[in-house]
Amino acid sequence: MAYYRSVGTIPPKRHTQFRRDSGELHYEELVGEEGFSSDSSLLYHRGIPSAITSAEPWEPGDLSLTPNAPLLPRHLRLHDLFDGAASADPVTGRRLVLGNADVRISYVVASNPSPLYRNAIGDECVYVEEGSGVVETVFGALEFRTGDYVLMPRATTHRWVPAAGTTVRAYVIEACGGGGGHIAPPKRYLSRYGQLLEHAPYCERDLHGPSEPLLREGVDVELLVKHRGAAGATGTRYVLPTHPFDVVGWDGCLYPYTFNVADFEPITGRVHQPPPVHQVFEGPGFVVCNFVPRKVDYHPLSIPVPYYHSNVDSDEVMFYVAGDYEARKGTGIGPGSISLHPGGHAHGPQPGAMEGSIGMERFDELAVMVDTFAPLQLGEGARAVDDGVYYRSWSR
Repeated sequence: MAYYRSVGTIPPKRHTQFRRDSGELHYEELVGEEGFSSDSSLLYHRGIPSAITSAEPWEPGDLSLTPNAPLLPRHLRLHDLFDGAASADPVTGRRLVLGNADVRISYVVASNPSPLYRNAIGDECVYVEEGSGVVETVFGALEFRTGDYVLMPRATTHRWVPAAGTTVRAYVIEACGGGGGHIAPPKRYLSRYGQLLEHAPYCERDLHGPSEPLLREGVDVELLVKHRGAAGATGTRYVLPTHPFDVVGWDGCLYPYTFNVADFEPITGRVHQPPPVHQVFEGPGFVVCNFVPRKVDYHPLSIPVPYYHSNVDSDEVMFYVAGDYEARKGTGIGPGSISLHPGGHAHGPQPGAMEGSIGMERFDELAVMVDTFAPLQLGEGARAVDDGVYYRSWSR
């Protein structure tokens, strides 16, 4: 994210002495991507950011994956994963739904604050299906609400704090590609210097980062770190001598931020527009799109629902958030559902949906789509809530 921000107190020149009132030096930390060759920020700590007093293994849940075999389109009912009950917290309560070597998709329902957490594998893009609260980070606090995407850069120390008396439902998209798992606006939306261009469906005014330091004190502070291991992902539980939220100021172009789906300006046309017009982010080996309430095709002979299409290079995952998704009527798909349409399967509207959409002027739907460029496998969450019959819905 090349949009520069400066928060708190920083020295006038980087890599120079910056002292506290007591005369002690602050500890400067460069947080950067791609080995000093991409976006970065400089953070100024009161304590040493490398300090650890103890460490032990930590297992971040069941991350096992099973091939989608036989190859089938599937309907997954995510709301059934928690059966109306909130799990412990928005980090340790996550259940893996789908994944491959590039991306993992999880779901969680939670009402309690999470532990301090750091994902050292890749960026996280968390869509807040429902709920509100604060994500406390080493960069400062981020308020979140229903409809927010929360973009958390790789290795950012943070914790989720749902608002008192509320439950948070969150759809977690985690980049885990070996070449650097970073999630960002699509390159075609950006100028060569990183500004969002006029044809982009959102702009910098829609992105909300931390506005002031979040200073915390404490000793013997526990931190969970998810990182690479022999089986793809594992974790370590650290104890830190002092609280990591000790940053008095920072500046740069790498930081967490929120973007609300209501600020996405849909692009429409006389005939049906392809999914790339709905794109909001991209990561290594996948893209993220959102389908928002919008005016639909206005050619006199238009068919507003999608045409049939074969995903020869990708798997399509659609998470249905709200509204009435016209192309999937009669399937049982509704809010909280996922449809998985794998590469090698031609998919499109259910029988009757094409005729039923003719003459419609507006779609009242909200969905988040992830398209991957490598086959997805089924996590334990998907295996638990697959309806087992969706693949027959075109044959009725």
